[in-house]
Amino acid sequence: MVVTLIRAGLGEEAVIAKIKASPNRFDLGTDQLIALKTQGVPSAVIAAMLSASQEGGVSAKAALSADSPDWRVPHPSGIYLLADWAAEPKMLRLDPTTANQTKTGGMLGYALTAGIAPIKMKSVIPNDHSRIRSTKAKPEFYFFFDEANASLSGGANNGSWLTGPNSTITSPNEFSLVRFDVKKDRREARVGSFNIAGAKSGVMDKDRIAFTYDRVAPGVFRVTPDAPLEAGEYGFLYSVSAGSGPGMFSNTMTTKVFDFSVGA
Repeated sequence: MVVTLIRAGLGEEAVIAKIKASPNRFDLGTDQLIALKTQGVPSAVIAAMLSASQEGGVSAKAALSADSPDWRVPHPSGIYLLADWAAEPKMLRLDPTTANQTKTGGMLGYALTAGIAPIKMKSVIPNDHSRIRSTKAKPEFYFFFDEANASLSGGANNGSWLTGPNSTITSPNEFSLVRFDVKKDRREARVGSFNIAGAKSGVMDKDRIAFTYDRVAPGVFRVTPDAPLEAGEYGFLYSVSAGSGPGMFSNTMTTKVFDFSVGA
């Protein structure tokens, strides 16, 4: 655009005004700067392009991308699977599913053992598979929290990770990675138990899959499972609220699930 305007005979002032009035993204590496100069673009116009990219309009650094494989590029808040095995690597966003259906199991054992055997509470999500699939046994994920885009939102929390009044998620450590039991038309994961000794809510320690995370930028975390995952259905779970029900079911939970599959 700039070269065309210059060659059309527009003065520097007009071209600079056009640059300032438009949201522009300029690829201005060393080679590009030299090419602009050799094509007759005045230094003042090149300076205006640099200023627009760094401070005004929509810069290449500030533009949000939904699928760039580079975590340095700002992404909308969420959890992404890095599909680096694809012909064109990209990020795949895991859409959250709210699992507010709790299924109970082990009622007979509970009754026969006078409450010693536990009743298991399972979170249920629909469909027997996820739409996002990893072909790698040790997939790489990136968590983008609101802090990552604070400069774009004026420091405001955009609500993507709100879990309640004045509460928001800020770290992968607040999630549990689990494998789902696949049924005919649904997937299930244990999120609590109840017996004569009391009730436990949340994912049981033995059901958690260990993962490692490191902070690569403010509000951006790289997450990988500690060991290769077998083919199957998985998800990152966050318990967003606890329901209130009668008796033993007073600890039923609403769970937010970011699901994915592993397998060829």
